[in-house]
Order: sequence, then structure tokens, then C-alpha cells
Amino acid sequence: MNQTIAIDCPAEILVSLHMNAEGLAGFMKQQAAITLFREGRLSSGTAAAWLGMPRVTFLLRAMESGAVLLEDSFDDLARETSLLDGPS
Repeated sequence: MNQTIAIDCPAEILVSLHMNAEGLAGFMKQQAAITLFREGRLSSGTAAAWLGMPRVTFLLRAMESGAVLLEDSFDDLARETSLLDGPS
């Protein structure tokens, strides 16, 4: 079941952002999804589904906003390179 969240927003903010209420709602939803993904609280697939876009598109937008998809660690390297070996 979907839930609706309401946020009060003065008209001056919408005017200064050159957005209508629907545009600001979409922008805030996308920013929330990206932030929750960056914090590890949403998977990229869940965030993409919430926004109604392909996962790859979401990942590109998340990276454009500064999200790091892989940490530079030996664990990440091992996990990614194990995918090259194929099924065991």
C-alpha cells in the first residue's frame, strides 16, 4: 500500500525555484531516493522502482550526484572480479 507524505512549501520557494508543486515533489522524491541509496538504506533496484526508471538510469543519476558505487577496497575488488570467473 502506497503512502502519501505532505510537505508544506511556501509559494515563494516554488517561484524562486521556477517549479510547480508537482515538479518540486518529483525532485524531492528523486533526492530522497538517492540519499537513501547513498546511506545504504535502499538498494539501487528498490530506489529505481520507486522512481519508475531503469536501474541503470538511477545509478547514473546517483553517480552524477556524488554517490560512490564501489569503495576502493580489497573486498570490493574480490567481489567484482569473482563475477568474471563464472559459476563455480
